[in-house]
Amino acid sequence: MLVKSELPELVFIANPMKHVLKLLSLLVVISALWIGLLQASIIPQSHTWVLPIYFIVSLGCYGLLMVGVGLMRFPTCPQEALLLQQDIAEAKDFLKQKGVDVGSD
Repeated sequence: MLVKSELPELVFIANPMKHVLKLLSLLVVISALWIGLLQASIIPQSHTWVLPIYFIVSLGCYGLLMVGVGLMRFPTCPQEALLLQQDIAEAKDFLKQKGVDVGSD
């Protein structure tokens, strides 16, 4: 049997309400800017109606960029991989004792 460390595991749960408030405030700011551009006629009227589409496309590009950065910075945990392999071997032995066919090693 594997013995885990004696330190208690700390679990940090992000407050999802903060993220919702951030997104809503960002949406309000962008909407206010768009309405301001429509009212002020700084940018030609034909271009301001396309701005939400540009915003959605740029938001998608930003999301893909963040996924790519997250994948590049994904941590490797060699100690956890060893523990997982030991747990799998332990589970296979247990199931073999119970008469379950677990396949080849």
